[in-house]
Amino acid sequence: MTFEEQVLQKLRDLPPQRQKEVLAFVTRLQERSERRYRSLRGLWADLDLRVSENDISSARREMWGNFPRDVS
Repeated sequence: MTFEEQVLQKLRDLPPQRQKEVLAFVTRLQERSERRYRSLRGLWADLDLRVSENDISSARREMWGNFPRDVS
């Protein structure tokens, strides 16, 4: 019996109210995992932000500009 079949069998053995709880739990897990792997562009899509390579390079220069290069 596969893992999926085992889970389905356990689910079928539960009363309907518990099955609804399992569905809600699985839905929350799925939503959490989808949020975690979205790109920044996806997160910013509704904000209408435009970040160019030049913006990123400028931010990097500003952030790392005073970082010591010689670490001896």
